[in-house]
Amino acid sequence: MSLKNSLSVLMLAGMLVLAGCATVGKDFSTHNVDQIKADETTRADIQEMFGEPWRTGIEDGKRTWTYGKYRWSAFGDAETTDLVVRFNSDGTVSSYVYNTTE
Repeated sequence: MSLKNSLSVLMLAGMLVLAGCATVGKDFSTHNVDQIKADETTRADIQEMFGEPWRTGIEDGKRTWTYGKYRWSAFGDAETTDLVVRFNSDGTVSSYVYNTTE
């Protein structure tokens, strides 16, 4: 097999491996999740603990911040971690949900 053919085969194999995986979101530290307190922790506290949210929105009239990383693979189990924080109108946490497959 020529060098050109070998490189073509190697590039094709690399593309197939990459095509079998997908990642959405961004990493965030999860060690502070247990420090979140409803009606006490503020948006500024959440931002200091976890950084900028990956996604923001409104749910049932409440500001919502989502931190998440979702990784899928055709060759193994999916790995997901997400934190959804809902805020009261005064900027304190109304509720939150944390889930992970790790």
